[in-house]
Amino acid sequence: MKTRRQFLKLTTAAVGPTILGATNKSVRKHPVVGSGEHRYEVIHDWGQIPTHIKLGNTHGIVEDSSGHIYLCHTVHGNSESDHTMLAFDEKGQFIKSWGGEFRGGAHGLHLQKDAEGEFLYLTDTGKGRRKGIHPDFTNVVKMALNGEEVFRIGYPKHSPYYGIDSEGQPATKYSPTNIAIAENGDIYIGDGYGAYRISHYKKNGEFIRTFGEHGKKPGQLWRPHGLIVDKRRGKEELLVADRTNNRLQYFSMEGKYLRIEKGVNRPCHFDEKDGVLLIPDLAARVTLMDRENQVIAHLGEDTTGDYEERRKKSRNEFIPGKFICPHGACFDHKGNIFVAEWVEIGRITKLRKVS
Repeated sequence: MKTRRQFLKLTTAAVGPTILGATNKSVRKHPVVGSGEHRYEVIHDWGQIPTHIKLGNTHGIVEDSSGHIYLCHTVHGNSESDHTMLAFDEKGQFIKSWGGEFRGGAHGLHLQKDAEGEFLYLTDTGKGRRKGIHPDFTNVVKMALNGEEVFRIGYPKHSPYYGIDSEGQPATKYSPTNIAIAENGDIYIGDGYGAYRISHYKKNGEFIRTFGEHGKKPGQLWRPHGLIVDKRRGKEELLVADRTNNRLQYFSMEGKYLRIEKGVNRPCHFDEKDGVLLIPDLAARVTLMDRENQVIAHLGEDTTGDYEERRKKSRNEFIPGKFICPHGACFDHKGNIFVAEWVEIGRITKLRKVS
């Protein structure tokens, strides 16, 4: 005969693990996407956003050498703060914010290391401010990681394709979306929402040339939304996300057309790590390509319905493990991927590499 205490102790020991197992199964796990060496746990709504900041369209995202993540967004209409730049530590803890002057237009974000350190380059489309862009309006700002400004590049008034009219106003619409930087420091700016050309500058912001034109033929561009200097084939080539033409287009560093690649779905921008090219496809997935630009994987692809409509929905209607409008993406130093999406309520997703 066992005492009541002994009976309860034995009963608890017998059923305890079963109850714990049942509880664990009831907890929703993060979805996993991809296959083989490219499998990732999907962690939506990464990062601790302060209550006084409400995200607008989350556009650009990068990592520095300390593992800090930087995000730019347009700012939601209900936000108490107008700061467009946010910095987080590796675990998603909020560090600081700044950049109220870029509200509405904060779009492209690039991180560059040079002999003087690490710097952020923010591309501002000008959206949300006065109609038309003044010749002195600033579109690209180079800043230190703490937000301290280094220099600015404005309207390409020295370019024969743009210029100033007789009244001193911009002769051609200009609304850049992103940049790329060569090994020698030269800067390439894609006019993704204006005249669909690319302007080339020296590292100090001195104008060199403009190339490309609006169209569908090779060498022509229709919304050159993102750029990267691709060195995976042993030399520098300028790779452009020719978004509305739904293709990747290569140019020499002097602006000569080289070739066209496919396998994308409204590409927005790029990052690269260990020969793998990362492409946020607006409709609606994250694409990985090898050195020959052959598709390795399409991650989190959603083919249901119109992404233009899905991006306006509430967060509880977003499907776990699926993307809506990937707009910016970057690898971190561990091979994880961070994705910023063009949705009205903003969203950062971490793809944690599991294999």
